[in-house]
Amino acid sequence: MSSNGYSIVPTHLAVKAMRDNGYKNAAYALAELMDNSIQAGATLVELLCAELTDVVTHRKRTRVHQIGVLDNGCGMSASTLRTALQFGNGMHLDEENQKGIGKFGMGLPASSISQCRKVQVWSWQSGIENALYSHLDLDLICEQKMNEVPEPVSKEVPEIWRKVATSLGKSGTLVVWSLLDRLQWKAANTIIENSEFVIGRMYRRFIDADKVKIRMTGFDFDNPSDLREQYALPNDPLYLMSNTSTPAPYDVKPMFERWGVDSEIVHEIKYNGAVHQVKIRYSYASEEARQGSTPGQRPYGKHAAKNLGVSIVRADRELELDTTWSNPSDSRDRWWGVEVEFPPGLDEIFGVTNNKQHAHYFTELSNLDMEDLLKGGRTICDVKEELQDQEDPRAPLIEIAHQIQRSLSVIRRLLRAQTVGEESAGRTRHKDVKNSPESKATEITKSRQDEGHSGKSDEEERLPAEERQGIIEQSLIDEGVPQNAARILAGRTISNGLKYIFAEADLENSAFFSVKQRGGAIIITLNTSHPAYPNLVEILEKEEDSNPEMLTERLYNALDGLKLLLMAWARFEDEQPDGMRRTQAQDTRVDWGRMARQFLETT
Repeated sequence: MSSNGYSIVPTHLAVKAMRDNGYKNAAYALAELMDNSIQAGATLVELLCAELTDVVTHRKRTRVHQIGVLDNGCGMSASTLRTALQFGNGMHLDEENQKGIGKFGMGLPASSISQCRKVQVWSWQSGIENALYSHLDLDLICEQKMNEVPEPVSKEVPEIWRKVATSLGKSGTLVVWSLLDRLQWKAANTIIENSEFVIGRMYRRFIDADKVKIRMTGFDFDNPSDLREQYALPNDPLYLMSNTSTPAPYDVKPMFERWGVDSEIVHEIKYNGAVHQVKIRYSYASEEARQGSTPGQRPYGKHAAKNLGVSIVRADRELELDTTWSNPSDSRDRWWGVEVEFPPGLDEIFGVTNNKQHAHYFTELSNLDMEDLLKGGRTICDVKEELQDQEDPRAPLIEIAHQIQRSLSVIRRLLRAQTVGEESAGRTRHKDVKNSPESKATEITKSRQDEGHSGKSDEEERLPAEERQGIIEQSLIDEGVPQNAARILAGRTISNGLKYIFAEADLENSAFFSVKQRGGAIIITLNTSHPAYPNLVEILEKEEDSNPEMLTERLYNALDGLKLLLMAWARFEDEQPDGMRRTQAQDTRVDWGRMARQFLETT
């Protein structure tokens, strides 16, 4: 304090302002306490929600009265306990101590006053009977009657908390919130339900590796024997873990599979004289998870919708699920997962906030238009150097952001291919086969065969039907068509004597469609990643219940005409003799697709 009596920051005003420190809800505030527990080596952390019932306008109402977080960690000495209750102080402020979850020295007091007006702490290192006690009282601070953290004193842990605890170790800490004036959730069950989802995701690695168990309990403050308890299960947004909180059948097995040749991609960043690793992992939904109608409306699909975004992990603990990388209007974005892991040494690079809920520099990169930045032949290295010259703190992350954007583009195409294959097979199966474009094209081809025209595919028409069906099905799978859709399409082709098959898949080249001769049939695979697909095919195949019947019929007729046009080209290729003419026809198709891409991308 200065000689004139004015401190730089008046304590009572600063603490009031700190109540609005950006914790999203009680679950994130509670996570700060659990961070301290895990940092202290706890193997068991207990969330204890005490309820009281009162009468309001002649009706009974049950509300949470106090919340306790108890652990069996190493406990705190008197000086450590006092330091832990100070704002901006702590045991991990020095760079050499910043290797775990903790760092900023704001967690316990800041998270507590964001939810309540009084926080009490008991901690012991040689038996609970030797517990030390201190506290913060917001009302006393605001009245300027509490100007410093009280010196810890010996004080017995209240019986109520000892009764509801599972076990009390030789060492540990109990934090109790009371006067809960800012608690969003009023009932214990609601707190536990919402907290399990968030906390299970934050600490999924610790829970999955059995490094810590998190017990969540609600009980009657006047009758503590009446309690409800459960243990938090891992909530993995990559859906690669087993035995998680995901609804059945994916509670006991992974719902997604890894994407990419390597299980993780590692980027190295030099900062403050050290080399730090940033690890990126990708996953996408298994074909099984997306089979059938409306998988997104099933319990596990709704679960995935709540885990939308890029999971940012620091020191094995999730900071946040960053939704800025996802498209909220595209329901398919629930079916991919991305995890970015970095060490505490890169907090400044990522822009980690002091409540450990956000990495704002990384988030800003999600909205960068990489195509615009790379115009004029510039490389990503050129962009990085330019940002470095401008002393932009995001420069070390630009390559990571570029890699994530490119990978998500590929994964989205893959997911689109999963569904369009199923949808295409379903539409064809239920349509009048005799009047389908495939049937009409087959009749025309037979007439041409009668006239003496032959194609490469004609040679395998003499093979047994079962063998032909197997060849066609495998070819469709090789193209990227989901297995179930490939089986339906191959069976329909053979059973109805069709010559042509339409499929849809991500071909990852410039052609609008591919043509293959397999099993006596001509397979035309539309490239779902080509701009012509959403502009010409997908929009025509969309059915809107509100459309008049005539408009629906007209759209189907237009689609049939488009398919006949493409099948005419396919037969043209099929009738070309081996050699230069066949090669020229194939090259022309690719060149046409490349030009079509150029034209359609400008619309």
